[in-house]
Amino acid sequence: MTKPLVLVAAAFLSLAFLWLSLARGQPRGVPFAPPDEINYRKQIVVSEGTRMAAELFSLKSLDGQKLPAIIMCHGWGGTAAALRPDAIVFAKAGYLVVTFDYRGWGASEARVILAEAAPEHPPKGRFTAEVIEVREVVDPLDQTTDLLNVIHWVQGEPQCDTQRLGLWGSSYSGGHVVYAAARDPRVKATVSQVPALDSRWVVQTPQQRKQTYEEATRRARGEIGYPEPGAKVIGNLTGAPICEKMISYAPVEDAGRAPGCGMLFILAEKEELIDNRQNGIKAYERAKGPKKLVTIPKIMHYGIYAEARQQAQQLAVEWFDTHLKAAAKPQ
Repeated sequence: MTKPLVLVAAAFLSLAFLWLSLARGQPRGVPFAPPDEINYRKQIVVSEGTRMAAELFSLKSLDGQKLPAIIMCHGWGGTAAALRPDAIVFAKAGYLVVTFDYRGWGASEARVILAEAAPEHPPKGRFTAEVIEVREVVDPLDQTTDLLNVIHWVQGEPQCDTQRLGLWGSSYSGGHVVYAAARDPRVKATVSQVPALDSRWVVQTPQQRKQTYEEATRRARGEIGYPEPGAKVIGNLTGAPICEKMISYAPVEDAGRAPGCGMLFILAEKEELIDNRQNGIKAYERAKGPKKLVTIPKIMHYGIYAEARQQAQQLAVEWFDTHLKAAAKPQ
């Protein structure tokens, strides 16, 4: 594997490390119990016909009030369960918070494909068939479609102030939130921490380009299917990439397409996995709306989930307060 591929792929490990660090505080198999002051409920979001598991958090003391909303999305190999501690921090700050699992991840259902050819002209378009789940693969176009559908879904929540919507993402999902904001003007603020914003590494070198296009051709011709669930093809990272879906996936190019959205980028000064100049800094420079770039001194990539975690949470709360609460309009 070439050095650029190793560096970029390693960056996507961040949310897996986040999951591990957060999960330590809750024994396996023990049901999640939120703090007494927090309302917590599970919900279903439908994305292209597939049911995704979502969780909502808010302060009980704010029941019945319209609240600004924050949607949090996990990255490569992560699950929404790992985001609960951060969701609670945001809920305590006065937000309606939504976390969710992408299709095929965590508690969500997966897309399915037919194991055999479908019968011709089945009555009313219905038939019985054996299917195969597309589970625990990394497809940024599917994942951003899921995020956009969560945005649609939250508009129907009675407590959501639809004029005040923010997105939060870390590492790989730090790019997803920029992608979504560029396509949905209802997003008024984003937070991207230690973000990877360019997946074009799959065609970066002649060898990578050849491998990506050959795999795409074989999949299109039915010679290969999707990778096995949870396959580890890049180091220890759970979830194989669908490389042909990453050829043109570069949220760094989208940062300037959301002039009405305030964008915060939080970087690690000693970042060892991502080229800050080509990711967070470039996106910041291209953003045309309100924007802020914060580099946390002395930390490496995973420091954002350890010694700098509280600081990153506070930066996010302050940013959302400025661009969601301060922008409140009469309902």
